[in-house]
Amino acid sequence: MGVTGSGWRAYIGSFTSAGGAGITVADVDDETGALRIRNSTDVVVNPSYLAVAPGGRVLYAVSETGDGAAAALDVGQDPPSLVGEAVPVLGAAPTHLALAGGQLLTANYGSGSVTALPVLEGGGLGESVTVLRHEGSGPNPERQEGPHAHAVVVDPSGGWLLAVDLGIDAVLVYALPGPRPHREVRLRPGSGPRHLAFHPRGDRAYVINELDPTITACRWDAASGVLEPLGETRVVPEGTDVETYPAEVVVSGDGRFLWAANRGHDSIATLALDAPGDRMELVTTTPCGGHWPRDLTLGPSGRRLYASNERSGDVTWFDIDPSSGVPRRGGSVPAPAASCVVFG
Repeated sequence: MGVTGSGWRAYIGSFTSAGGAGITVADVDDETGALRIRNSTDVVVNPSYLAVAPGGRVLYAVSETGDGAAAALDVGQDPPSLVGEAVPVLGAAPTHLALAGGQLLTANYGSGSVTALPVLEGGGLGESVTVLRHEGSGPNPERQEGPHAHAVVVDPSGGWLLAVDLGIDAVLVYALPGPRPHREVRLRPGSGPRHLAFHPRGDRAYVINELDPTITACRWDAASGVLEPLGETRVVPEGTDVETYPAEVVVSGDGRFLWAANRGHDSIATLALDAPGDRMELVTTTPCGGHWPRDLTLGPSGRRLYASNERSGDVTWFDIDPSSGVPRRGGSVPAPAASCVVFG
């Protein structure tokens, strides 16, 4: 929970280059899920994605700039302050990050690479950088002229890192510790995979595709590090004529539902999962409460969703109906150029 012990804290990332505050800290109301803004800091430029370290004392941020960097912040300070200096990731436009085995790993969209930085004692970042570069392209000449790593996710076993690359329609599997290249899994050409989420059972994974509004269900074998695509499901109704660019996928704690954030359509899609987790059915879509939901996060109670609406500049929360999985709007707070929310 929050570093004061008085409840959960929310950390909102935003694009400072578009008028965002940087990293905004908010208290979370346990009863209603409402966010109450405490303070903010702009010590990191464009902290578009964040991750909280185990124990909740250190917050990590990417700096999504041309000469990308990553930074550690002490959230025991109010507002958070840097732990050491920001460290270059030797990759352009890092968009996502994950912690594993004493390292911070970043997905660098602009350069199509994955970077590993050592986490030092005290939580700061070291400068001994490992960079793994992806290769290839896809059929979309505007978006897939080369690799574009968009997310890095550690599997539930902790033995593997999955890097989702929009530019080459692939998920690259790396062995941990390392990371060491293990295998490359190709998805449908032109789908543009963006992010990935695991089923709570750990044996299925769901890849959300940005260039075609679908989710790809996959079987995951943690013993061998094998990801096997099973099929796709649309996240907007048939006949939708609004250009839609899905951004994030979230799976419920009981494995019954899956939610997707749809930019353009400006909705949250609710999908029902079958018992094995192989098949999905689109139940409905719900307005996201703003415009351009770049991120979707399950709150600490597991009963609420938080949408970061980048272009309308707010974070909206939703109560989840436990029987249908459909979200119902609860409220919102202003957050210019919001890009993500994490809890600690």
